Amino acid sequence: MPAKGLQEMSQGDAAYLKLHSAILAGQFQPGDRLREIEVAERLGLSRTPVREALRKLESDGIVEHRPRIGAVIRRLTQPEVVELYEMRLVLERTAAQMAAKHASSAEIDTLEDLNQQIGAAKDDAIAASALNQKFHRCIYLATRNRFLLDAARALNNALMLLGPTTLADEARIKTVHEQHRDIIAAIRNKDVDAAGDAAELHLQTSLRHRLKVMQG
Repeated sequence: MPAKGLQEMSQGDAAYLKLHSAILAGQFQPGDRLREIEVAERLGLSRTPVREALRKLESDGIVEHRPRIGAVIRRLTQPEVVELYEMRLVLERTAAQMAAKHASSAEIDTLEDLNQQIGAAKDDAIAASALNQKFHRCIYLATRNRFLLDAARALNNALMLLGPTTLADEARIKTVHEQHRDIIAAIRNKDVDAAGDAAELHLQTSLRHRLKVMQG
C-alpha cells in the first residue's frame, strides 16, 4: 500500500477515535446531526478523515444515515434501553460475583477510593459519570476473566447511545454511592451471593431512573 494511503488511514483512525471519544464524553448527544464540516471544525480535523470516521461509526451502529438529513447519532427506543439493561444486569451481576472471588485488597481499596470521589462529586454530573465508568471497569478487571471483559466492551457502543448521564443531581449521586458501598462490602467479604444481589439491585435502580428520565 502506498505511503499516502497509510497516512490517510492513520488520519481516519485518529478522526474515528477523536469523534468516538467526543460522543462518549457527551459532547455530541443521541439525536444530534453530525455535519462533516461542523464536526471537522469542532474537532480540529479535515473533512476527509471525518467522512471516514462517520462511515465507521455507522458500521458500529452508533451513527445512522437518514435521507435528506445525513449522519445522526442513533437514539435508543425504550424497548432497546430495557434490553440493554437486561444484558448489563447479567454481566454486572456476574462481574460482582467473580470479583468477590478474585479481587485483591488493592483493587477493593481502589473501588473504595473511586466511590468516595463519586460521593464527593455531589451535583457535578460529568465528574460523577466519569468516575462511575472507572468504578464499574475496575470491577470487571477484578474478575480475572478476559471473556467477561470483552463482553462488557461489546456493550460500550450501545451504552454511548443512552444519552446524558442520570447522575444529574445530588440525590441520585447519593443513591449510587450507597449502592456501590454495598457492592464493595460484599466483594471485600468474599460474599458471592450478596455481591451479585447488590449489583442486580443497582442496575434495576438505574434502569428505573433511566426510564423515568426518558418519559420526561
